[in-house]
Amino acid sequence: MPCPALPEGFDFTDPDVYQQRVPLPELAELRRTAPVWWNPQPHNTAGFQDDGYWVVTRHADVKAVSTNPEVFSSYTNTAIIRFNDRISRDQIDVQRFIMLNMDPPEHTRLRQIVQRGFTPRAIRALEQALRARAQRIVDGAAAAGRGNFVTDVACELPLQAIAELIGVPQEDRLKLFDWSNKMAAYDDPELAITEEIGAESAMELISYAMNMAAARKECPAADIVSKLVAASDEGNLTSDEFGFFVLVLTVAGNETTRNAITHGMHAFLTHPEQWELFKAERPATTSDEIVRWATPIVSFQRTATRDTELGGAHIKAGDRVGMFYSSANNDPEVFTTPEVFDITRDPNPHLGYGGGGPHYCLGANLAKMEIDLMFNAIADTVPDIHLLGDPRRLRSAWINGVKELQVGYGTGA
Repeated sequence: MPCPALPEGFDFTDPDVYQQRVPLPELAELRRTAPVWWNPQPHNTAGFQDDGYWVVTRHADVKAVSTNPEVFSSYTNTAIIRFNDRISRDQIDVQRFIMLNMDPPEHTRLRQIVQRGFTPRAIRALEQALRARAQRIVDGAAAAGRGNFVTDVACELPLQAIAELIGVPQEDRLKLFDWSNKMAAYDDPELAITEEIGAESAMELISYAMNMAAARKECPAADIVSKLVAASDEGNLTSDEFGFFVLVLTVAGNETTRNAITHGMHAFLTHPEQWELFKAERPATTSDEIVRWATPIVSFQRTATRDTELGGAHIKAGDRVGMFYSSANNDPEVFTTPEVFDITRDPNPHLGYGGGGPHYCLGANLAKMEIDLMFNAIADTVPDIHLLGDPRRLRSAWINGVKELQVGYGTGA
């Protein structure tokens, strides 16, 4: 049934909405009045051959969907709630080879393999190198005096971390950045990226990764690629599987952490008392509050495998179900004063890394480390960083992205 607080035709996956803002007031109204709400769409919007999807807004319901893959499938319609309005059903189906869009048991098999690269020991081994890289990034920004925080600072450490993790030469990291941008920013006309360019970028990245895998099979090295593809025992990734894994890692690890750092910086600079607190005390709870506040992935989706009930709504087999993390992370039943940016918030059971279950973010610990290292370097080196303009947002149906955030890195900039 229609929600009286929403204008007729409002769509929670409309990329034009997200280029202006995340629709938090509208999501809050749904949490209060219709926590699982049917959002109608014109038939076949964005290649999905249906008439809409369910908007899931409460923290508890998002967790319920996330942790029940038998009833809520990632594979049927993929996890991406809206690619673009020109995509075909065949193009959607191709995406199901990616681990993000798989269900158990195939997803379980692949995840057990790739987890080898994300053990606490493997992440800790990166810390010293990433701390030095974070410092060099901030030193370079400070020398420039002013600039776009997104490209000067936020994007660099996630890229370098991914390169460090999988053994990509650092001189190739800009290739990863370019391919990732073209795959994720297809809905923003300012960037003039067609779906054909996005598809070509995906194939170039997959081919690059497959060549890496083939080289390590031939000549193993002391890196994660060899651990995943070149060991002599059974249960490793094929070259194809490794290519798709690197695609997901590049987009997920780059886009999400970059936008968390950008939104976190903007939050600090618009809440100066929190920036002063961070500089003085460096709370261990900071990165979780930044991720909660930013929620870089607004939403993913699942598809009901059978008739079921959720939050009082009767969901039919085949219905798409959107998990709106941006709403769950502002649920007042879970978070006291969620509208307040509070880096001392504890506990902080946000769903910024997913709602638990089989698709919980593999790189969560790496992302936390990157956020901590970057903000420590900023606070130590450019403590007087300040805004020079409002953020310019990405046009995307599911990424809470920022293209530009102009800042001064010192008092005179």
